[in-house]
Amino acid sequence: MKLINLHSTKGKRLELRKEQTVAERKLWSRLRNKRLLGLKFYRQSGFGHYIADFYCPEKLLVIEVDGSQHFEKEKAEYDTQRTAFFKEHDIRVLRFTNYNVLTNLDGVMEYIRIFIEEPENVMDFEYI
Repeated sequence: MKLINLHSTKGKRLELRKEQTVAERKLWSRLRNKRLLGLKFYRQSGFGHYIADFYCPEKLLVIEVDGSQHFEKEKAEYDTQRTAFFKEHDIRVLRFTNYNVLTNLDGVMEYIRIFIEEPENVMDFEYI
């Protein structure tokens, strides 16, 4: 069964790429073109009916950049289900708030680097 980038999510994935938030654009500028550790990241990758902000297939890593709406009960429950889905497929998930990306991009990048290179030295937080 095909799991990644289903045809049924293509329109939504393209729409999300065009409408990236400012925080997503800032992070993408540092992830694109193998700028982080020579790793290829994709933006708005589909997994089943879920869409991840950024995905690195080599490291089975999803990175999410979330605004304040993700702290509302309904959206938080959806995110919990989505994270569980990723984990069921051995995909690790890192979540950052828009605020952290916008105000501490270097720190976010360093955390991602450590998470990838030295996973034993980081804790599994819901939000960084």
